[in-house]
Amino acid sequence: MTELAIDARGLRKEFGEKVAVADLTLQVPRGEVFGFLGPNGAGKTTSVKMLLGLTKPTAGVATLLDRPLGDRATRAKIGFLPEHFRFHEWLQAAEFLDLHGRLYRMSAAKRATVIPDLLELVGLGHRSQTRLSAFSKGMLQRIGLAQALLNDPELVFLDEPTSGLDPLGRRLVRDIINGLRAEGTAVFLNSHLLSEIELTCDRVAFIREGTIVRVASLQELQQENIRITLRVGQPTEALLAGLAHFGNGAQLEKANGRIQLTLADESQIPQLVNWLVSQGHSLYELSPQRLSLEDQFLQIVGDQMYDA
Repeated sequence: MTELAIDARGLRKEFGEKVAVADLTLQVPRGEVFGFLGPNGAGKTTSVKMLLGLTKPTAGVATLLDRPLGDRATRAKIGFLPEHFRFHEWLQAAEFLDLHGRLYRMSAAKRATVIPDLLELVGLGHRSQTRLSAFSKGMLQRIGLAQALLNDPELVFLDEPTSGLDPLGRRLVRDIINGLRAEGTAVFLNSHLLSEIELTCDRVAFIREGTIVRVASLQELQQENIRITLRVGQPTEALLAGLAHFGNGAQLEKANGRIQLTLADESQIPQLVNWLVSQGHSLYELSPQRLSLEDQFLQIVGDQMYDA
């Protein structure tokens, strides 16, 4: 058994003349929470469908849990919560999970043990006899998460798992994901809530126009791209031109005289200060701030809008 839960190399998907995914290449170790980021229409959903064996790649190879895509025995070890789900609204919560347990060929004894525990885990233990038709969107999201974990999976795909949840619900999901990591379960997380990705994931992949453009750990991203706010005595155009040697996007805010500048690394700050002093500028303020994942996202994939 290798340490990789997902190993995808050059997966490509074409629909006629349209290329939905040009190059999906990534590796996800077991026990890692992996974020999958990209604008609408960038190929995220098609990528997940290929990995799950729901659509066949045009080219490329991949394995899940050491087995080729679509392997039936492997599917029994995978959990999946889609973004757009349609559950059986006439069933009670416990009945719904019991149905999926029987589809997994779980024994009656195991279902009787696992289902109450899962309902408690997602905060729905007191609603086991409530029909899904009476559930809110957030409650449906949580019962869907319970369904994704029913088979004690080794790999879980979660597509927007916190989109319908309030802050308490999002914290509950984060706690569950952290528990999965601790158990050695790999989690492939697709979410537009970048603040949740920052709090949850170990690494992230950025996809743009169907191609993975970067894979990085959250620690790497946090160490990069420091935004600096400067205030000097007399800012000039020559000063802004000189600052361009240190970083990107030097802009003067005329209302307050402050300059915004993005540095690649915080180690440049002492060099910047020495240069300002050597140029005769009086430095009144220097405030470093790390870029949020949202800012990094816009830098890496751009701010162009894609069709959903």
